[in-house]
Amino acid sequence: MTRKRVAVLISGRGSNMSALIEACKDPAYPAEIVAVLSNKPDAAGLDVARSHGIEAIAVPQKDYASRAAHEEALNAELARIAPDVICLAGYMRLMSADFVAKWVGRIINIHPSLLPLFKGLDSHARVLESGMRVHGCTVHFVTAEMDGGPIIAQGVVPVMPGDTEEMLTARVLTVEHKLYPLALKLVAEGKVHMTDGRIVYSGLTEDDRTSFGAF
Repeated sequence: MTRKRVAVLISGRGSNMSALIEACKDPAYPAEIVAVLSNKPDAAGLDVARSHGIEAIAVPQKDYASRAAHEEALNAELARIAPDVICLAGYMRLMSADFVAKWVGRIINIHPSLLPLFKGLDSHARVLESGMRVHGCTVHFVTAEMDGGPIIAQGVVPVMPGDTEEMLTARVLTVEHKLYPLALKLVAEGKVHMTDGRIVYSGLTEDDRTSFGAF
């Protein structure tokens, strides 16, 4: 089996990155993380990646006069690394349409809400304010629209009476750490891809279908 090359983009501690690293330790997993990149040189996740022997690269946005210049530098690093898939794991910077176009169908992201609900920041607080009784997370392909790409997989958690934002965040994060490795596995195996802005599934096994029901 040829494992797909994965680059992970982070801005902070990279807890979802760590979950992907753990999944990739299984020799049967169809992907391997070959590099971690961050727009913040002090991102704690860079040291985590290095501790696992993974190349860790800072491309600080503050070093560039414009988003276009920063993305050009990031693209240069990605071109050198030549990933098959790019995983955004807490990468807190919107990407331009030009950047997304270069990697269309190969960038995935995890967002802490049941998209298309609660796009953007502060999703947990907004869920609590809304009175929703369910919440969750979504893995989706990245398009030029923020949090608007086609959905690969979702995980659901209850919103419990008396929940604080911290309690709800922790509950959702536990599911994120399971869902993201599953979604990356399906993408790496070619069982899910994006065509004409839509999700296409092919060759799913009964085990794959059962995994979807675990969230």
